[in-house]
Amino acid sequence: MQERLRTRVITTSPSDLRIDTVAGLDVGYRSNDTVAGVCVVLDAKTLVVLDEVVVEDKTDFPYIAGLFAFREMPVLLRALDQVTVAPDLLVADGQGLAHPRRFGLACHLGVHTGIPSIGVAKNAMGTFEQPGEERGSTSDLVMDDEVVGKALRTQDGVKPVFVSVGHKIDLNRACAEVLRLAPRYRLPETTRRADTLTRQAVSSG
Repeated sequence: MQERLRTRVITTSPSDLRIDTVAGLDVGYRSNDTVAGVCVVLDAKTLVVLDEVVVEDKTDFPYIAGLFAFREMPVLLRALDQVTVAPDLLVADGQGLAHPRRFGLACHLGVHTGIPSIGVAKNAMGTFEQPGEERGSTSDLVMDDEVVGKALRTQDGVKPVFVSVGHKIDLNRACAEVLRLAPRYRLPETTRRADTLTRQAVSSG
């Protein structure tokens, strides 16, 4: 399915792409089969939270590297369906094109929903040279001799994050949006807020 669907991924930005609202998506595991899916929608300019949803569900799909989307997509889509503010961009805590089959979670979410999407990962999938130490510095993230994303320094001197296209956005615009979402910390606010909600949901069970 990943091999088939990856042909639908669009790696360019529409000429009229305007991003006013951004959704952060994350999944937490309370047990091996109980998951919490989180969707937090922020104002892209002020980073104020406009809406947030936590959905709990069961999953029977096993934990297999490279196939996380099949385990996490159902609960994330339920959470996305319940937010009252429509996002213009989805930010997945994971990979987009930086994936062995070039179809990570961010791609799967984007193709399924039709919403522009990007993957922002804490760890690299592929190889890269360290970018410059200054905020905004980038270097290519490479798999199989192909550029699949960027290592992006979001703050001076901190470890980079790894940005890859999910759907309907180009890589340079994706990096620019991540920088806009990360004015103070290494991780974009979408990821930080979603992570916090996920931890709260998992610990409250």
